[in-house]
Amino acid sequence: MLIGFIGLGSMGTAIARNLAKAGHDVRAWNRTAVAPGTVPDVTLVADAAEAFQTEVAFTMLSDDAVIREVILEPGLLERARAGLIHVVTSTISVAFANELARLHENAGLGYVSAPVLGRPNVVAKGELNILVGGRADLVDAIEPLLAPLSKKVWNLGEGPAQANAAKLAANMMIAMAIESMAEGVVLTESVGLDRTRFFEMILGTLFAGRAYESYSAQIAEGSFEPGFKARLGLKDLRLAIEAGSAAGRTLPMLEAVRERLGEAVSSGLGEKDWSIMADVTVRGRGRSPAPAAAQEKHQ
Repeated sequence: MLIGFIGLGSMGTAIARNLAKAGHDVRAWNRTAVAPGTVPDVTLVADAAEAFQTEVAFTMLSDDAVIREVILEPGLLERARAGLIHVVTSTISVAFANELARLHENAGLGYVSAPVLGRPNVVAKGELNILVGGRADLVDAIEPLLAPLSKKVWNLGEGPAQANAAKLAANMMIAMAIESMAEGVVLTESVGLDRTRFFEMILGTLFAGRAYESYSAQIAEGSFEPGFKARLGLKDLRLAIEAGSAAGRTLPMLEAVRERLGEAVSSGLGEKDWSIMADVTVRGRGRSPAPAAAQEKHQ
């Protein structure tokens, strides 16, 4: 199948390569120049519009604003190949997902939200969990493309925003898990218990699970090289708060972890893995952070 791809960061590159390895003709574009041969088996094209002259176009862009800048403002939907299905794998706001669904319908194009759970090493192994929301016929059409990328595809309903809300909720819950482990370390280290022994205990009793396993290891080792950057995590928590507000609800635990992650970003740690918020909690740095909303204006 002829596939377009926009966004060749660490996640996007791995997804595009897996599609090419599966035998598809992948035509890719990135906002910053990519050296020829950097993405084997993938054809680099001159502009984003070329990626929309395909049967299915994937985008892996950082946020609502970038998708608007790259896709909507240049009129790519109006110039796209007839019958194109656009698959947005980014973590975007619920409101923007609804807007994209309307705009694609008006342009006569297919639209599927397909945010992913997994880090670049998981992508490379083709073991993502992909959360899918979209019209049943469109999801059926793209499912063969998702197979080489995923451990499991979770079909969450015909509303694209359903997948986006689920992704925001999942990221919110991961952030809460990171903070809960950090606060557990504060208590247990105060009486001299080594954090590694504490994590062995909680993983072997009450808190077995991927998020606890992977992030406890990072906290124990003090290793915060980016798998998911703190500044992007802060963006996702903001989107979750916006979704809660749109539903007429306040989410106090979410507000608290957003404030703590904002502390980390405002301390100059935005390029570290978002689990760096645990280090901020354990070390007690920066106890008077700027409001998270103000910090994000500078991201």
